[in-house]
Amino acid sequence: MKEQNKEKNYEDIINLPHHVSPIHPPMPLSDRAAQFAPFAALTGYGEVIKETARQTDRKPELTEEEKQELDYKLQIAVSLPGEKPMVTITYFVPDKKKAGGTCHRVQGRIRKADTDRGKLIMDRGEEIELEMVVDITVGADGA
Repeated sequence: MKEQNKEKNYEDIINLPHHVSPIHPPMPLSDRAAQFAPFAALTGYGEVIKETARQTDRKPELTEEEKQELDYKLQIAVSLPGEKPMVTITYFVPDKKKAGGTCHRVQGRIRKADTDRGKLIMDRGEEIELEMVVDITVGADGA
């Protein structure tokens, strides 16, 4: 019985000096801490959850009347003689990872409407696909 108590209390080894290996150098504290870090069995799962929860919008569907009005505004912005007017263009950008996307706005002057490529080229070099344009506001301040 006394032998069992001795094993339970570790009395036979409790006062022994700490062993230091003559062959292996001591492990750095940062590496020692790493062995107690939690095991991440589901690596990347948090990012998947965030991506799934991220909201996207559907592309706005324009009526025929809205398309004609948009075309009219585009013709005005491109065909005026002299310096082109400031415009604000709202366009849809499809999401690369999931269905839907977001609407973006750019303000500036239209340098060229490249109908062969289906793009608007802005004065600062931005290229916007014509089929993604949702609205054009023509005016001195683009608003």
